[in-house]
Amino acid sequence: MTGVGWSAAEVNAEIRALWPPGADAPVDRDAYHRLLVEWARAVERERQAGQRLAA
Repeated sequence: MTGVGWSAAEVNAEIRALWPPGADAPVDRDAYHRLLVEWARAVERERQAGQRLAA
């Protein structure tokens, strides 16, 4: 999965899947960091879309 166009909630679910219960770190740190970047992009896309709807 590339994450392009995912909602922030979808990316968040993928991030959570990398953290097993009780783990101190994600299973795959590289994937975790890529997903964090995608999550931030998704949040920004959703924020901008919300602003356009409010205008």
